[in-house]
Amino acid sequence: MKTVDDCNFKDKKALIRVDFNVPLDKDFNVTDDKRMRAALPTINKILKDGGSVVLMSHLGRPKGGPEDKYSLKHILADLSRMLDLEVKFVADCIGEEAETAAKALATGEVLLLENLRFYKEEEKGDKDFASKLAKLGDVYVNDAFGTAHRPHASTAIVAEFFPNEKYFGYLMAEELKNAEKVNHGAEKPFTAIMGGAKVSDKILLIESLLDKVDNIIIGGGMAYTFAKAQGGEIGTSLLEEDRMALCLELLEKAKAKGVNLLLPLDTVIADKFDNDAQKDTVDTGKIPADWMGLDIGPKSIELFSKVIKESKTLLWNGPMGVFEMANFEQGTRAIAEAVVAATQDNNAFSLIGGGDSAAAIAKFNLEDKVSYVSTGGGALLEYMEGKELPGVKAIND
Repeated sequence: MKTVDDCNFKDKKALIRVDFNVPLDKDFNVTDDKRMRAALPTINKILKDGGSVVLMSHLGRPKGGPEDKYSLKHILADLSRMLDLEVKFVADCIGEEAETAAKALATGEVLLLENLRFYKEEEKGDKDFASKLAKLGDVYVNDAFGTAHRPHASTAIVAEFFPNEKYFGYLMAEELKNAEKVNHGAEKPFTAIMGGAKVSDKILLIESLLDKVDNIIIGGGMAYTFAKAQGGEIGTSLLEEDRMALCLELLEKAKAKGVNLLLPLDTVIADKFDNDAQKDTVDTGKIPADWMGLDIGPKSIELFSKVIKESKTLLWNGPMGVFEMANFEQGTRAIAEAVVAATQDNNAFSLIGGGDSAAAIAKFNLEDKVSYVSTGGGALLEYMEGKELPGVKAIND
C-alpha cells in the first residue's frame, strides 16, 4: 500500500481528495468536525516535509450547480483554526481562477477549492473534468474513505494523471487496515451486529459475513421484516414486504453454515412515531395493530449483550432503534456499552461501521473506548461485501 510515508513532499504541491462533507447548522456552523480532524495528520505531514496542499471535497447534494448553502467557504474558519494557519480559498475547483491560486501557493500554504459537486461532471466521473483538477497539483493523495466507493472524477479518475505520484493518506490507510483486520484476520468468536431500517441495504453484507462470523445480531427496523416473515404481527412497524422470503432464506443459510443468527426477543413499541408517545414492551411478533416497534426490549438487550461480551471481534453497523429519540435509545446505548465492555474487558477488536453507528457511539461519548470508528458508512459496507472500491483501485493500479 503506497501511503504518504513513501513520499517526501518537499517543494511539491499535493492535490488531496478529502471528505469534508460535514453537517452544518442553519447559521452554517460545523456541528461535527470529525471528518475534518481525520484529515489533519496527512495535511500536516505534507506541510512538515516542506510541501504545499490543495484540498478538494464535496459538501451535501447540490442540484446542478453552485448553491451558497453547500459552499465550502463555510468551513474555512474551522479548518484554519485546526491547522493553525490561514487557509486560502478559491470560489471554483477548476479553471483559470483555481489554477492561478494553486500556482501561487508557497511552501507551507494550504488552498481549499470550492465544492466539487457544483459540477455534474464530478459524479459522472468525467475524464476532462479530472484532467482540469489534475493541473492543480504535482502529486495526488486520496484521503477520503467516505467516498472511496464512488467512481467519481476526484476519487477514481484523477489518479490516472499521476501514474507514479499517487498515494493513500493516513486516514485511508488506517480505514483499510482496520477493515482488513475484520474481513480477513478476525479472531473468533466473531460477532456482526446489524441494525438500521432496511434488510435490502444489508443483504449483500449479511450474505458475505455468513462465511466469516460466528454470530449475527439483527436489530433496528430490519428486524420487523424478519418477524413478519416468520408469521409475527408487527403493527405499523417498518416492513419491506418484498424482502420477507429473503429473510427466511437468510435464516436457512445461517443455519446451514452453523452461524448463530439472533433476532430480538422483545420490542419497545409506541402508539406513534414521537419521543412522547405512549410506550409498552411486548414479545417479538406480538405488536398490536396500531402500534410500531421503535427499539429492542430488555430481554433482547440481555441476550445480545451476553453474546457481544463473549466475542473477540465485533463489527457494528446500524442502530437497534430510533436512538435519536431519548425514550427509544436504550437498546442502542446498551449495545454500545456491551461493545465497549468486550473491547475493554475481553480485549476484543471492535470496528464501528460509520453512518448511524458512528453517530450513536458519538452521542453516548464512547468513541475512544472502542477499537476503531470508521468515517465511511457506505464505503465500509461495500468493502466488507468484497467489492473493489474505485478510489482504492485507482491508487493501487
